[in-house]
Amino acid sequence: MPGQFSGALKPEFVLPFKMTKDDAVRALRAHYRGKPFLPRTFTAGNHIEEIQGVYVPFWLFDGGAEGEVDYKAANSRTYRDDDYEVTETDHYDVHRGGSIAFEKIPVDASSKMPDDHMDSIEPYDYAGLKPFSTAYLPGFLADKYDVTVEDSHDRADGRCSASLEGALRRTTTQYDTCVPLQQDIHLHRGKVHYALLPVWMLHTKWSGKDFLFAMNGQTGKLVGDLPTDMGKFWGIFAAIAAPVTAIAAAILMLI
Repeated sequence: MPGQFSGALKPEFVLPFKMTKDDAVRALRAHYRGKPFLPRTFTAGNHIEEIQGVYVPFWLFDGGAEGEVDYKAANSRTYRDDDYEVTETDHYDVHRGGSIAFEKIPVDASSKMPDDHMDSIEPYDYAGLKPFSTAYLPGFLADKYDVTVEDSHDRADGRCSASLEGALRRTTTQYDTCVPLQQDIHLHRGKVHYALLPVWMLHTKWSGKDFLFAMNGQTGKLVGDLPTDMGKFWGIFAAIAAPVTAIAAAILMLI
């Protein structure tokens, strides 16, 4: 909303919406399709048109990580020796070390946004970032951060540390199993950017429960939980189980 950002609250960047509301409605309807246990009354009564575009505040962290990880790895092979099946397992002590640089690791800065949904609709293409201007805001809600940089550090650090460990683990694919034993990872924090990123949101209730859908307003990636009609579930289960029971009974009669 024009005029609501000033001084320290003013974002550095904004990532404009590429996906329209019609795109979000189509994506949600597609999300419903092929869900045999979805209650009909949910889709019929769901206020799908109430999808709202929101510019969500994010802290974007620059930095780096370096460290080492020790793994216990193994390779196994099985072969036959006369009348025996033999399994041989070779065990290895594996050591990996390295460093990685990070640019704009996103952490949502609004306590109203569920972290798992915000993480799940990543990634964003930062090539589309624009210097902040209120000209991008009309027609959308724009939230201000209420989670500080300091309170976001642990999430950013955890993501950086996990990314380095994941990169090192990907160098151990020659082993059948590879279990980390210990790691020593050091993080280097850099600049932090304040940006507004585009998200299409739908918060709705059904049968007394809350359901939230979120879609990346740049890429269209959508996540959301759906209810299960247990009547449909048990009906299908019974339809499958009945013929199996009849076949089993017929076999027993023949024995």
